[in-house]
Amino acid sequence: MTAQPRDERGSAAIEAAIGLPAFILLVGLIIAGGRIAIAHQALQSAAADAARTASISREASEADSAAREEARTSLNNQKLRCRSTQVSVDTSGFRVPTGQPADVTVTLTCRVDLADLSVPGVPGSRLIRATMSSPIDTWRERGTP
Repeated sequence: MTAQPRDERGSAAIEAAIGLPAFILLVGLIIAGGRIAIAHQALQSAAADAARTASISREASEADSAAREEARTSLNNQKLRCRSTQVSVDTSGFRVPTGQPADVTVTLTCRVDLADLSVPGVPGSRLIRATMSSPIDTWRERGTP
């Protein structure tokens, strides 16, 4: 008895029907990961800019408003679009007496939109947070908080 050769017509279509969605899902996950990584880097950079701007201010209230403005400017310059953005500035270092080390800390929170990817298992948005500190000059006169 000889074995009959199997007819392989249509097997390429079946392979494509299985492989193509898996490939598209993989590409979507790579794009989502890239967006999150780029957003995190941009948020860290904006937080560092804001902390540095706040640390060169003379008073806590001035540092707070300068840091918030710098954070928004930096995020706009980097073209990072967030569903929502929160800026938290810790200016308690301005209450430390001159001659003692102190810093200003800025925390940025951004909700990155991922809904346009439509990748199963990926949420519609992701919350990303970055915190950076910058030292206040130890011997620089500080205003009141």
